[in-house]
Amino acid sequence: MDYAKLTEVMRKLSLEAGARIMEIYEADDFDVKIKSDESPVTEADEAADALISAGLRAAFPDVMLVTEEQSATHSTRGDTFLIVDPLDGTKEFIHRRGDFTVNIALVEAGAPTRGVVYAPAKGRMFYTDASGQSVEETGDLALDTVGPLTPIKVSAADNAALMVVASKSHRDQATDDYISKYDVKDMKSAGSSLKFCLVATGEADLYPRLGRTMEWDTAAGHAVLSGAGGAVVRFDDLTPLGYGKDDYANPFFIAYAPTVDLKEA
Repeated sequence: MDYAKLTEVMRKLSLEAGARIMEIYEADDFDVKIKSDESPVTEADEAADALISAGLRAAFPDVMLVTEEQSATHSTRGDTFLIVDPLDGTKEFIHRRGDFTVNIALVEAGAPTRGVVYAPAKGRMFYTDASGQSVEETGDLALDTVGPLTPIKVSAADNAALMVVASKSHRDQATDDYISKYDVKDMKSAGSSLKFCLVATGEADLYPRLGRTMEWDTAAGHAVLSGAGGAVVRFDDLTPLGYGKDDYANPFFIAYAPTVDLKEA
């Protein structure tokens, strides 16, 4: 894989998709449909997916592609592939809350190694550079000009005063029970894959997810967190969260800075 080319293509496609998403977001109304799994999908999901998948297939025609909105790709199998969630946080989008993201990632040998997470409504963009180091780009986020890049790194966690981030739309008692095992200084709520990025930048130390997710929901954020020195493990046995599973469904997991003293489930 040409990582420099991948970084350039993922960044540009996420910005183009983000611009299309914001056009629809700022319209007076938009269509919402319900998929077979009862999750919502909007015209923004579909437009962003068409744009990103076409761009990736043109740039990397020999690399397997898995995308949330194209069910035909869900039956493909491999341990190295590109994986896309064109609009993560659809519920946040529908309710016009800004915590939604564009997610593109590369999985190699079952682990996400490169990725981009772009939150167009918040103007925040995180991605791995060609070397695998995670950065946050600031400035205008112009399509053809890369702005200032700041390398990001997970926190040196204070286990007596942890910063925890949890889901805005999927918080439940089991999550609260697990968080109660820690000495928590502050709690944040965030939507979509932004939670991984908050751990990656050191704005949070710990993100437990005790709920259903799919690999396209997590791969890009996982890659960004890994490139910032963080880790994602299964909730049940604390082994690394792997990718390329038969149904692309994830078990419960914990994303964290390695200085956090993890508690057992």
